[in-house]
Amino acid sequence: MRPRRSCLAVPATQVQFLAKAEQSAADEVFLDLEDSVAPAAKLTARDLVVDAFRSHSFEGKVRAVRINGCDTEWCYGDIIAVIEGAGDRIDCLIVPKVEGITDVHFVSRLLDQVEAKTGMSRRIGLELQIESARGLENVGAIAAASPRAETLIFGPADLSASLGVPELSVGRIKPEYPGDYWHYFVARIAVAARANNLQPIDGPYGLIRDLDGLRTFAERTAMLGYDGKWAVSPGQIATLNNVYTPRQKDFEKALAILDAYRQATESNRTGAVMLGDEMIDEASRKMALVVVERGRLLGMKPESANTEHVSGG
Repeated sequence: MRPRRSCLAVPATQVQFLAKAEQSAADEVFLDLEDSVAPAAKLTARDLVVDAFRSHSFEGKVRAVRINGCDTEWCYGDIIAVIEGAGDRIDCLIVPKVEGITDVHFVSRLLDQVEAKTGMSRRIGLELQIESARGLENVGAIAAASPRAETLIFGPADLSASLGVPELSVGRIKPEYPGDYWHYFVARIAVAARANNLQPIDGPYGLIRDLDGLRTFAERTAMLGYDGKWAVSPGQIATLNNVYTPRQKDFEKALAILDAYRQATESNRTGAVMLGDEMIDEASRKMALVVVERGRLLGMKPESANTEHVSGG
């Protein structure tokens, strides 16, 4: 698992944004060859991606490229160009508009060939974007289609178009809807992701200046177990990093649960024990371990003296 609280999108042709992206606090930076690049600039954009990864290290960040979809004339050329040119600097390819396992198999097999040709010693990961009714219908099979897969990404804009939804803003919260309009879609992706040990990642929120709306949407997906969300502007990064980082008090409570349960099972040999006003058992341990593992991935440490020596179960 890699940290992906905030995944910053940078259009491949907008090279003036690269320095700011490199200096940002985003967990992931991806250069986009797809929707943000005009058809006439697609071929030139590939060279710009290679140059960008050769001239910028993006140290400490997951480094990715969103290629064009498998149903386009640019997909195979994108993969060959960016991996042959800068594969040693790229962690993952983001595959948009995935509709079935054949899309995943195509990209994975082509990567096999390019990696073999270039003598790469490590494997490029895949981030699979679910953006259509067909993709959502097949999401379980897509998630299991390749050992390269690392994430499933929710794509609200293209999914809205695919469903025929009368909507003109990307990822907007819909207060006029009786409930959370997006819940079914994001929950279904979360289940498919976790069933296959992948990270669920939320897609973009297009209203850049509406940080309150961004926070609300991010908090809802965080409650469902999402690890992060796309940022379409550096101004969104701090909010996302905050939302998808466990609260310190929750991190320390999780450590306390693990410690109490360990003592109960190893020393007292009981299967359940009281911790404060709560009963904890094996299910509690599993829930606490999720919070602890996520916190440790993000470099969190206990501040309270009574939790600083906990092993983590």
